[in-house]
Amino acid sequence: MKSFKGAAVALAALALAVVPFAGARAQDYPNRPITMVVPFAAGGPTDTVARLVAESMSRTLGQQVIVENVGGAGGTRGAGQVAKATPDGYTVLLHHIGQATSATLYRKLPYNVLTDFETVGLVTDVPMTMIGKSTLEPKTAAELIAYVKDKKDAVIYGNAGVGSASHLCGMLFMSALGTQVTTVPYQGTGPAMNDLVGGQIDLMCDQTTNTTGQIKAGKVKAFAVTTKDRVKSLPDLPTFQEVGLPGFEVAVWHGMYAPKGTPKAEIDKLNAALKAALQDPKVIARFADLGTEPVSQERATPQVHKEFLAAEVAKWKPVIEQAGVFAD
Repeated sequence: MKSFKGAAVALAALALAVVPFAGARAQDYPNRPITMVVPFAAGGPTDTVARLVAESMSRTLGQQVIVENVGGAGGTRGAGQVAKATPDGYTVLLHHIGQATSATLYRKLPYNVLTDFETVGLVTDVPMTMIGKSTLEPKTAAELIAYVKDKKDAVIYGNAGVGSASHLCGMLFMSALGTQVTTVPYQGTGPAMNDLVGGQIDLMCDQTTNTTGQIKAGKVKAFAVTTKDRVKSLPDLPTFQEVGLPGFEVAVWHGMYAPKGTPKAEIDKLNAALKAALQDPKVIARFADLGTEPVSQERATPQVHKEFLAAEVAKWKPVIEQAGVFAD
């Protein structure tokens, strides 16, 4: 009995010692740089969003948030790296809609989208634009639709790989037209954009964060936006619904994640820094230049993000299964 009481006292003392230690750790966080993994090549639209947010978060957290590009496998390589990272708040993921679609697109995904991450908060909803090389024959969206239906697989469409937003947009476009084009996957939309500007491919559908500058500079030909309403930064571009493709709508949302098991105190600090970034005038202005805007403070929460992710997985599952496009 005496030994049992002694053990109990020792355990109680240990518990009391751990509580202040855990609190001190939370107060001390972060005390070194944080790595923000972008699962796509540098120069792409998600990379642009990440670098703007990371710069602002660095000022709030008092530690540098370093963007690391880990491209490949439609974003699943980088996401998988974060899923396996130490859950201490020093590794986060900034991913787009592909985080939801990968749950269905990949038969052998090495992580569970819904259970292997902690959601930090939504970041932004980005419209997409269908663009072509500057020398492409069609001049309007209506002419493009007729051109693709006529030329079919002679049209070369570039994307950032299976599961990427550009792949998803292209898949919906082909489904809406009832025809197939020749698809060329790249290791990110940055390299695909380079080939589009250079005339090696004909078409690409990408986020306004990556296309607006090229469109305004006249380096590519713009045909339509993929949202229900026209985009403020590109007011002359019609929606696909305006030119005869009813129901054609896709926007690319971005969210931030941490490995499953990251302490709530760390998640809360990351979320606070993210919310501050989304209210940063520099971020808001730059987002506007790129044709997007930050989500509301209400949507930039871990719980709303978690619920939204689950809804998006459910939304895209039947679309992808019907198209029959899968990756191993």
